[in-house]
Amino acid sequence: MTFGHVELLSPEGGVILLLLLFSVLTWTLGVLKLLQYRRLQRRARQFRALFWQQDDLSHSLSHSIAETGAFANLAQAALQAPQPVNGKLTPGLHLPDRVERALQQQIQRERRTLETGLAVLASVGTTSPFIGLFGTVWGIMAALQQIGLSGSASLDTVAGPIGNALIATGIGIAVAVPAVLIYNYFLRRLKLAIADMDDFAHDIFSLLQAHDFQVTPQSATPYSVKNIREVV
Repeated sequence: MTFGHVELLSPEGGVILLLLLFSVLTWTLGVLKLLQYRRLQRRARQFRALFWQQDDLSHSLSHSIAETGAFANLAQAALQAPQPVNGKLTPGLHLPDRVERALQQQIQRERRTLETGLAVLASVGTTSPFIGLFGTVWGIMAALQQIGLSGSASLDTVAGPIGNALIATGIGIAVAVPAVLIYNYFLRRLKLAIADMDDFAHDIFSLLQAHDFQVTPQSATPYSVKNIREVV
């Protein structure tokens, strides 16, 4: 079985198969990450619209229980933070600190979810040229050994095997370039998503602060979500 003029059962052929596997993995991750970020944006847009439509903070936060997505998870974290732990509040930790810490921890959880697969893309983009170069070096060594055994050093004898060996380097570069571009693209999307979560977490914290961190409907306050939105 051959790839062009390269025998796939040879070491350089195995390198080419590995690089082709890396290419398939890169594009698969790219498609999955694209779907992930589109789903994140759609859910965030829907939840934020629903959140700011409510007149009462408790109603806004309570909608997060039935919703899914990163922004709904942030609202749930803020809703649960002021609640007692095992029937009592955590000693030495005030409500504002608890809410802020809960929001920061939830953002880190969402960040880890969005970072899934980026390390693989970075590894493919970094190592693929070197793997291709390894296949080329191995192919050149094998070609030179065959040339030495044949006793002929003509251009036709040398150019063919060495040219075939260089295919691995070309494929390595062809695999690395899309992996690096896809990695940089989603790294940028990650930073923008985290920035949006930080902004929304700041809005939630400001709303809770205006309500003295009381989110029950019985807590009578002169503030509403729609009014405070203009402030935060």
